[in-house]
Amino acid sequence: MIACLERYVHETDAESRQDDDVSSICKTLDLQGSIEFGGGSTGFADKDFGGVYSFEPSAVIRPSCADDVARVVKAASRSSNLTVAARGNGHSINGQAMAHRGLVLDMRSTEDNHFKLLTINGVYYVDVSGGALWEDVLKRCVLEFGMAPRSWTDYLSLTVGGTLSNAGVSGQAFRYGPQTSNVTELEVVTGKGDVLICSENENPELFFGVLGGLGQFGVITRARVVLQSAPDMVRWIRVVYSEFDEFTQDAELLVTQPVKGESSFDYVEGFVFVNSDDRVNGWPSVSLDPKHGFEPDFLPPTAGSVLYCLEVALHYNSDDNLSAVDTVVSRLLGRLGFNRNLKFQVDVSYVDFLLRVKRAEEQAKASRIWDSPHPWLNMFVSKSDIAEFDRAVFKKILKDGIGGPMLVYPVLRSKWDNRTSVMVPDEEIFYLVALLRFTCPNPKPPSVEKLVAQNHEIIQYCNKRGSDFKLYLPHYKSQEEWKNHFGNQWTRFVEMKACFDPMAILSPGQNIFSRLPQP
Repeated sequence: MIACLERYVHETDAESRQDDDVSSICKTLDLQGSIEFGGGSTGFADKDFGGVYSFEPSAVIRPSCADDVARVVKAASRSSNLTVAARGNGHSINGQAMAHRGLVLDMRSTEDNHFKLLTINGVYYVDVSGGALWEDVLKRCVLEFGMAPRSWTDYLSLTVGGTLSNAGVSGQAFRYGPQTSNVTELEVVTGKGDVLICSENENPELFFGVLGGLGQFGVITRARVVLQSAPDMVRWIRVVYSEFDEFTQDAELLVTQPVKGESSFDYVEGFVFVNSDDRVNGWPSVSLDPKHGFEPDFLPPTAGSVLYCLEVALHYNSDDNLSAVDTVVSRLLGRLGFNRNLKFQVDVSYVDFLLRVKRAEEQAKASRIWDSPHPWLNMFVSKSDIAEFDRAVFKKILKDGIGGPMLVYPVLRSKWDNRTSVMVPDEEIFYLVALLRFTCPNPKPPSVEKLVAQNHEIIQYCNKRGSDFKLYLPHYKSQEEWKNHFGNQWTRFVEMKACFDPMAILSPGQNIFSRLPQP
């Protein structure tokens, strides 16, 4: 007991001395932005959307520019053990944007630093801040230029730098690739505190390393994003399948074989839902409008415990002839084998369609679900393994639902730039699987520990079977697991870390490298 008390006092004294050191270091920074030290003022930065981990930083810094970020990184390098984490909108799941007893950069303070339209060789781009939210980029681009980025994530209250540090995947990825394939230039603050411009032709190793690099090589402070003309409207459609093979056959057809002389849908996703009237996991989750009714009597008697929904969308303009839109949609859907009696569609504005998850967020906040833990699991699973994944995971382990969406849809490897740090399966067609769990505030919700254990069970099943899969938004507890994740790219990843962040100051929450002392 006495030994434990002495150890506690020793650790407390050490932390107190470190806080004093942090305070002294930060006071010499001469930042244009602001600094907040511990004691409750940094509380928002010690947790994230996942709600599973909590690590208190010594200080939160709100930089006003890239130079501020550089000063913070250089100051950390002069200390014996300080680390620096860039935090966007806090939507991490496993503490990736936290820095225990370190410095957290609240990048949202830089959101207005950049917003400029450019034309290069007839192609339009917009320069935006790494701390800007994609939803704000969308609104400003549409309002001011009548244009928009080509590739998105489903949820747009995420920062530009945050998604580019991972990949950024949504229903447009089959056509344009992830967001990392739609940026041509970055401004980055490296782990050495250098502010560098990088692109395919200038500092290319840093450029491709940072894209999908999990924050290990630098903090993205500006990005140049490819634009296209923004449509006015979207025909949003959901169709239902009882058989997984028919669902995947049609989904793969849509992403690989456009109708001759005619474009395909502009967005293709899909999800699994429970064959029941459960309002969260079942039939009610499919309808797009309160006027729609899901008629289970139309399901075939062979339908099992789970069903499948293919979600597609077609862009058009307000002055287009609606009968022409109807014709295109009918022709595209005519190739598919869905249940003709279970089709749902609405016409919404382009901006409203892209902000569709925002409405779900508002509802979840009203019901207190949004602030509960979210032990999510995101994976890429090869085409060769997805049918077995359905049999073992969707139809067995998750047959009663997860309290949230279960996304599954194909993307094309050829649309991903293999020079980036993002790891994906080897096959040309692979599936994004996203288990977006919400722990509901019910009297007896499943424990977070049980849901996390279920995620581990799924990963262990894939490992045991030898499936070709990769975790998306990965989080591992050991470097050996990270080595397995990166495979033959691990050596390159380590070399880039040594080049751009040799003391391992950046992004400690990923748990890939340990902070090295000052040389």
